[in-house]
Amino acid sequence: MERYKIIKEVGNGTFGVVWRALNKHNGEVVAIKKMKRKYYSWEECINLREVKSLRKMNHPNIVKLKEVIRENDILYFVFEYMECSLYQLMKDRVKPFSETEIRNWCFNIFQGLVYMHQNGYFHRDLKPENLLVSKGVIKIADFGLAREITSQPPYTEYVSTRWYRAPEVLLQSPTYGSAVDLWAMGAIMAELFTLRPLFPGSSEADEIYKICSVIGSPTQNTWREGLELASTINYQFPEVGGVNLSALIPSASKEAVNLISALCSWDPCKRPTAVEALQHPFFQSCYYVPPSLRHKPASTARMSPSVGVNGRGGGMEQKYGYSGHLSSVKPAVHVTSSAKVHASLNTGVHHKVEVNNNNNYEGPGGVKKEKTYKNSAGAARQPKYRPPPGKYNTTTVAGGGGGGVSETGDKLGHMAMVGSNRVGVGVGVGPIPRQHQQQHAKGWVRVGAKQ
Repeated sequence: MERYKIIKEVGNGTFGVVWRALNKHNGEVVAIKKMKRKYYSWEECINLREVKSLRKMNHPNIVKLKEVIRENDILYFVFEYMECSLYQLMKDRVKPFSETEIRNWCFNIFQGLVYMHQNGYFHRDLKPENLLVSKGVIKIADFGLAREITSQPPYTEYVSTRWYRAPEVLLQSPTYGSAVDLWAMGAIMAELFTLRPLFPGSSEADEIYKICSVIGSPTQNTWREGLELASTINYQFPEVGGVNLSALIPSASKEAVNLISALCSWDPCKRPTAVEALQHPFFQSCYYVPPSLRHKPASTARMSPSVGVNGRGGGMEQKYGYSGHLSSVKPAVHVTSSAKVHASLNTGVHHKVEVNNNNNYEGPGGVKKEKTYKNSAGAARQPKYRPPPGKYNTTTVAGGGGGGVSETGDKLGHMAMVGSNRVGVGVGVGPIPRQHQQQHAKGWVRVGAKQ
């Protein structure tokens, strides 16, 4: 640690404190996270979920873990420095973001998610605090709750900040997957347009009520498995019809509303994957269409229905009700100037994956000795992650669920759920204090959480 000069504290949370620091050798500004608990072996440090996941990832839209240092039983993470979080940008914002800004941010976040999911991890805690921005570049941070896609269930239900927590997690499903990250992205996209959370529940039961109030209660047709999960814990959904998302997010285009609606589907199998989200017409302007294709009639410029993702059929027109063409296109330069698109689209977009597989770290020695791990990109490729098949619709649920409002069962019974006297559904209800499950330090401090 003597190689770094601490400049100032930039965050303090349950698990650690984050400093802005300067590398004395090369003058680089970095972020150093000092963990509050002690670590008595190097193996214990290396096996931390945040270390294991970030060691394998090297992507321009994922925050880079530069070094891990254990000194005097204290663990330090050295990250690249990012100026602020997306939440901080929204908190201080007076006028709404333009749709172009939102599109570019989300386009790059989805690129990071594609890379992450294809390398075998899902994040589980996506929220504005964990999306860091610096010089126009946005990156996914805080992998303390990241989970391997191939890991064995059951998983904990206590993951992610409540407002961005997927319904299957709220209903304590023992198995869930990368679709939880896509639900969170739907909520984040809506919040970027309105500067207010879409589902600001005050408890797990109230969170479910807020979701029902926006997208309508689930039915046997929209999410049969969800009704079974609710029955397992003796919970009955309120009978709520939902609202028109276009009215709730008036500044968003119909393409944006369509994508948000698809991401916020009750059924995780009906949500688009990160790859499919990048193919949505909302992002069509993010791709460069060669001049040779621009003048072609729409009938020949449409995406072939046989083109799908991971062997799935159905093109953009079939999935979203829009015509478009992404075959043989390249990302627009102004969107991805920092790097090429890291997305495996079967539509012709070039796919490049760089995997960090450096396992050469210093082994355990004297407790007082400084031990470091440094990232370096390797040439090995991880097997491509193929999500489970499933089609998703893009229509907002307007039907009611079964039964009226009742008290929750054994696991939700202690939480109060208010029905008809609820004020608003997330947007246009006045200032709302943010609810934190853990106190975070600039989106980084979440290490050692339970599985």
